[in-house]
Amino acid sequence: MTSSVFADVFETFFDDAAVFPPGNMPMPQAVTDHGSHHRTWYAPTLGPFVCPAERLNELRTVWDGRRPLPLSLLLPGPAGLTALLQQAERISASPLKAVEVALPVGMPLAEALRMLDDQLPEDVPCYLEVPRGAQQDSVLDTLAATRYRAKFRTGGTEPEAHPDEWELAQAILSAVRRGVPFKCTAGLHHAVRHTDGVLEQHGFLNVLLATAAAADGADRGDVAAVLAQRSSQEVTRQIRSVDPRRLMVARACFVSFGTCSIFDPITDLVALNLMHPLEEKNR
Repeated sequence: MTSSVFADVFETFFDDAAVFPPGNMPMPQAVTDHGSHHRTWYAPTLGPFVCPAERLNELRTVWDGRRPLPLSLLLPGPAGLTALLQQAERISASPLKAVEVALPVGMPLAEALRMLDDQLPEDVPCYLEVPRGAQQDSVLDTLAATRYRAKFRTGGTEPEAHPDEWELAQAILSAVRRGVPFKCTAGLHHAVRHTDGVLEQHGFLNVLLATAAAADGADRGDVAAVLAQRSSQEVTRQIRSVDPRRLMVARACFVSFGTCSIFDPITDLVALNLMHPLEEKNR
């Protein structure tokens, strides 16, 4: 498979979460860099700029509104969504690309979905963060009958925030089998699984391959084995051996992931010869 084919596979894959840990980039620099990314050869790989709702006023001070800013709005819950949507669209001069919502502790999922249905336009994709543990399957069962998508936490700043390969394999299988599209947040800093100090970090190519395997009917052990693979050479070989149509099916399931550094995944893909700047300039 040539890198030009991979350009389609990775289109809008990387949501720009520069203001989140561990990057914690100041808002003015994050917004400036996002604009700069859109003027590069890898611009098609960019998803929206992810902004916490509580920082919208800060975003307003640094974005001039003369150009659209593709925006994904992150909220701690569904309350007050209508006013926040209006504020976000005024600031970004663009319809929202997505909304990401956490389920507040103690709020029943059915209540949260009713609140979202009352406030969220039909054409705005919405991701609900799925809790880890025993609630996961019941939450995904509920989401499967709705327009809502899942959001899986794949890492964080502490070791316990990182699900192991068996836990993540179960989450992927559960979503794929129910037909629930998902995005990932935190932890997917690089293409291939690795250890960063004391933190075990999943690779975004591992997750993509694991999703393709799940869509093909693989069991939990096989999906976990794909997630556990640490050899860049082997992961690259597997990616190149997969029919492009299977990868696009996997991308319909694994929609995107948030990264606090757009440079990291792009640098990895170039190093693995899965994308090539000179070739992509001529697309």
